[in-house]
Amino acid sequence: MDNLIECVDVSKEYRGAYAVRNVSLTVRRGEVHALLGENGAGKSTLTKMLAGAVQPSSGSILLEGVAVTFATPSEALKKGIAMVFQETSLVPSLTVAQNLYLGDEPFFNRLRGLYIAAQQFLQKLNFNVDPTRLVSSLGAAQRQMVEIARAVQHKARLIIFDEPTATLTPEEKHHFFSLVQRLKSDGVSIIFISHALEEALQISDRITVLRDGELVLTADASELDRDRIIKAMVGRVLSDELYGSSAAARPRRPRGRKVLSVQNLSMGSIVKNNAFSLYAGQITGMFGLIGSGRTETARIIAGVAKRDFLHGGEIHLNGEPVRYRTPRPAVREGIVYVTEDRKLDGFFETMSIAENIYAGQLAAARKMTRLVRYNEMATLAADWCKTLNIRAIDANARVVELSGGNQQKVVIAKSLVQKPGLIIFDEPTRGVDVGAIAEIHQLINRLADEGLAVMVISSYLPEILSLSDRILVTRQGRVVEEFSPETAAEEKIMYAAVH
Repeated sequence: MDNLIECVDVSKEYRGAYAVRNVSLTVRRGEVHALLGENGAGKSTLTKMLAGAVQPSSGSILLEGVAVTFATPSEALKKGIAMVFQETSLVPSLTVAQNLYLGDEPFFNRLRGLYIAAQQFLQKLNFNVDPTRLVSSLGAAQRQMVEIARAVQHKARLIIFDEPTATLTPEEKHHFFSLVQRLKSDGVSIIFISHALEEALQISDRITVLRDGELVLTADASELDRDRIIKAMVGRVLSDELYGSSAAARPRRPRGRKVLSVQNLSMGSIVKNNAFSLYAGQITGMFGLIGSGRTETARIIAGVAKRDFLHGGEIHLNGEPVRYRTPRPAVREGIVYVTEDRKLDGFFETMSIAENIYAGQLAAARKMTRLVRYNEMATLAADWCKTLNIRAIDANARVVELSGGNQQKVVIAKSLVQKPGLIIFDEPTRGVDVGAIAEIHQLINRLADEGLAVMVISSYLPEILSLSDRILVTRQGRVVEEFSPETAAEEKIMYAAVH
């Protein structure tokens, strides 16, 4: 099998710190090559250099043995290299079809013809997305499908997928893996970046592991297992820490006072007569398929979304009825929501770590106006960077420059600085590496031990089972069943979510 693309001693330096250092990597024609590592290991930086989005500080990139330099992603695309970024690069104000063919439109085109072509192409890929919808109206999973479809549509020779399955349902993942196999059989090379180690072992021919910007392992997937990969990624075995045991295997936290009560909560056709309660000192896990109303319920509680004006149900916080129209009064009264989409509405990407964390404190302030104290901001940021092990050059680094796991920690710090009594984590470890997952899980458990009411929404059943003191299952807009850790099993929970 001949080589399609090769990195030779490639490095990328930012302000004196190496994101990638002397990495040599070869991708063969028609192979699926998984690229693994913790957040901040350099995976996205390395692949962005291949795709022309980032320029290397040193080293060379060879395409079919010839040295190439890409100033922009469009130059790389002309040479057959496409990248599906972890943060979607779609134009929100255009339709799905317009995004799909953006930059590749015929000189004379009719919108109706464009929609028909897009519909046929999406159906061929088994992606259930309406080509006439605006991208701004799509959920995270459907936006990811459009990104994937756009890369395939360009007939690239190398497609780089950065966390492509993070927002997909099990059925959508099955379609995606089938698509990868079809592309491979057509001679297309795939670089697959993922934190889901089982997926990498399942679909990859070879696996490369990066740690702290350096290549530490490249081997055939058949020669590796989960423990060896994790040890290469973090320098130690984490199997016992990460989903090592269910909540049933540890002492169950006693139910504290009732912090929140939801009765007959409704919002259009998405949330329908939902009812449940949350208790102090417990982790309540909420599981359901995409579209089951989990996130929308959490957003109503936190004041991000509005329930129906008439017959919208009731929410009681500490026994008192509440109705929030914006998040600010909810934050002041102790309710914090950690969003599932940190890129879209979790942080201010052009602001620094310190400014983001301080903005969280300002949002919880009782007075509308308050002077910014820069010494206080610096101290606060230093404390939270140490507490949550946020890895950055310093607290003045912009959040957009951080890895996904460190961005998530900034979002959590911005929330915890508000001193909540109830905190809702929506997909807290999506797009986060195994080392950071263990740290976030430890933090969630510590918050419950300190007496906070904690709700964790997750699409990953092992996460729900390992964290939860009680498990709520949602279907068609409401909670349909509750499990204790002793009675919970993956099959039972999935059955309740589907039937």
